[in-house]
Amino acid sequence: MSMHLEGPWLSLQGKKKGPQKYRSSEEKQRAEQLAADWAELQRKYPARPVRKVQRKTFVMPKSINAERSTRHIPSVDTGLGSTAPAATKVYTGDKMMGIGTMHKSNMVPIFSDQEAKEISTMRRG
Repeated sequence: MSMHLEGPWLSLQGKKKGPQKYRSSEEKQRAEQLAADWAELQRKYPARPVRKVQRKTFVMPKSINAERSTRHIPSVDTGLGSTAPAATKVYTGDKMMGIGTMHKSNMVPIFSDQEAKEISTMRRG
C-alpha cells in the first residue's frame, strides 16, 4: 500500500488532456498543417503488421547423460554429527523466584523479594 507515497507523475488512469491552446493563429495553422501532413504520410505508407515471433520453449530432458551423472561419486559418511533436535532447557533449581518484566518485553529473572520490589518501582520511583 505505497501508492499514497507516489507523486502525481505516477498515474494509472492515463493523462486526460483538455483542448490545446495555441499562442497565435500562425502556430495553430502550422500545427494543423503538420497534423495533416502526418496523416497523409500514414495513408501513403501504412504500417506493416507486427510479425509474431515463434518462441521455442525449453523442455528439461527426462534423463541425464552418462558423462554428466554423478552416481559414480560415493557419499561421504564421517559418522560425526546428529540431526536430532537439541533437548529443551528447563530451569530446575530453587533459587529463582520467577520472571519479571523490567521494561516493555525485557524479561529478567528474579531471585529475591528485594529485586522484585526494585523492578516494580523502577519507573515510578
